[in-house]
Amino acid sequence: MPRALLFVLALALLGCPSEPEPYVASWPTLVCDDLAEAYCGFPFPNNVFTEAADTPTGLRVALSPDALPNTGTGAYDPTAWNRGDGFSPGGPIFVHLPGATEAGLNDSTDIGASLEAGALSVVLNLETGEAVPHWAELDRTTDVDSQRTLLLQPAVRLEDATRYVVAFRGLSTALGQALPPTSMMEQILAGNGPADRQPLYDEELLPALEAAGWGRDEIQIAWDFTTASRASTTGWLLQMRDVALAEVADGGPAFTIDSVEDDWNPDHIAFRIHGTMQAPRFLTGSEAGATLVFGADGLPELNGTMDVPFEVLIPNSALAEPKALLQYGHGLFGELDQIESEHFRNWIDEYGWVFFAADLKGMASDDEDWVRGVLLSGELDRMAAMYDRLHQGFVNWILLMELMQTGMAEHPDFGAYIDPREAQYHGISQGGIMGLVYAAASPHIDRAALGVMGQPYALLLSRSVDFEEFFLALKLVLDDPRDIQLMLGLAQMLWDRVEPSGWSAYVEDDKQIFLRDAIGDHQVTTLGAHVMARTLGAAHVDTGIRDVWGLEAVAGTTSGHTLVEYDFGLPTVPTCNVPMSLCGGPHGELRKLDPALQQLDLFLRTGEVRNFCDGGNCSFPDLSECEVNEDDEAAQALCGANR
Repeated sequence: MPRALLFVLALALLGCPSEPEPYVASWPTLVCDDLAEAYCGFPFPNNVFTEAADTPTGLRVALSPDALPNTGTGAYDPTAWNRGDGFSPGGPIFVHLPGATEAGLNDSTDIGASLEAGALSVVLNLETGEAVPHWAELDRTTDVDSQRTLLLQPAVRLEDATRYVVAFRGLSTALGQALPPTSMMEQILAGNGPADRQPLYDEELLPALEAAGWGRDEIQIAWDFTTASRASTTGWLLQMRDVALAEVADGGPAFTIDSVEDDWNPDHIAFRIHGTMQAPRFLTGSEAGATLVFGADGLPELNGTMDVPFEVLIPNSALAEPKALLQYGHGLFGELDQIESEHFRNWIDEYGWVFFAADLKGMASDDEDWVRGVLLSGELDRMAAMYDRLHQGFVNWILLMELMQTGMAEHPDFGAYIDPREAQYHGISQGGIMGLVYAAASPHIDRAALGVMGQPYALLLSRSVDFEEFFLALKLVLDDPRDIQLMLGLAQMLWDRVEPSGWSAYVEDDKQIFLRDAIGDHQVTTLGAHVMARTLGAAHVDTGIRDVWGLEAVAGTTSGHTLVEYDFGLPTVPTCNVPMSLCGGPHGELRKLDPALQQLDLFLRTGEVRNFCDGGNCSFPDLSECEVNEDDEAAQALCGANR
């Protein structure tokens, strides 16, 4: 079994020695936090929504049903969130301070300002005293000024199992008047706060802020939170992976070949193969909405098997000599047959790859109606099943590569066309986003090429035109925009286990991740690509377009992780949390460009990233589809739109 035996270990990755020792909680457990009395669930994330527990952080999330939004369907069940031992290391940080404006706050175009002495917001690692780069923004998905959430977006993933303090100062109203501290904060600053919280501020939070240059008398609000441990975030999927690989053993998963076509696309494809793999199942069932089955140890356990359809395309070029394996990750709520796209067929034949795919259960085409139905029902706590099913989806992907390197590579009819010694991954859009998780968890691949991707989903969603329909569903059941922001933050806590924010800090040193984004993307904002790249410590290969804050610009790379940007001549994207929607969306253009196709093949085969664009300038303004009136000013005007 190629490489996989090295990974069937007793979750050795989970013993992370860099995580701090658990600490004794110095705050009360509350239903609502009167520190920001305007909205019950804010500030968020927040340590007052935790309780002491025997976990790697010493805590467990303890959200009350009464703290969650009410859609008239009854109180939400917080069980899914309360399994965690802390909050998301990548999600947004938010509060509602009535009357606050963005005056003086740094936006996404000036991330470095968040680390300067005069910054009006701070996210401070309490263990090290180090400030986290971030940007601030008011929620522009609503026109109701009295219900705008103030968000801080970390520009790089936070550390796991780590405590942070957040604070604001110098905020002002639309009339330019200084915003006063919240009522409880004023009491705390005067030394008259609640007896169960005053010591926390006097002994821990305020001294840490003062050491960072924040005077006690200028703070308008401050609070702390703790991020989840690595075990809490990645433990379920790693457990499932190891159990599943051990279950199928050296022979790989059982499978059947259901159909073979040798005349489907004779110009490029020798064989189109459809098959069914039998995968160990950890869910209550195989259908959308099924949930994980947990054992007495709190980890997912086996519960039968499930059939997993897969598709393989063997190119004509493989008839002359066997070709390497390339697994594909499909787009949003997509399916395996996306590998049949014409540009893929041409490319795999010309460059020589055996291309194959399976649906990513949880966010595949057969999940979409279920997700839509849950959102419209208002029973948003049921969405936890989507994240559960994504765990199974990743296990299926890992097992599919195992199958390709064993059963298919040894198949009497097709094995002669497959070289199992080289096996890599390529994903686009959702497949690019989720490909980071696959790359980190896979025991098989060395390199992953991720196109038009980013992290975290809580950052990507409101900036994506793809989210419009789902956003509308949320607005139909949640009439307060702050409820929507809270639910997105809560969703991120569950997503972390199966999206890049939970995994991007844990890609093994011997693996390479290649990131490519499209500036002005309507569907996946490049801000998310930059967060992912900074978290990975990627180099930025210069394409003659722009610098990226926090990344070193280089001419090319032969090792490590890399980000490359392509430009399509669109206006500057809105500097707020709404989608770019002017001109033609470049989301699907990058993958078809000849320089990008050459670049992709070189990376997948060698790990080298080179600029193949003419003159080193990867700009393609002829593809913009811009109208005369679609300019920078029009793009910024989108920030005033009420969706």
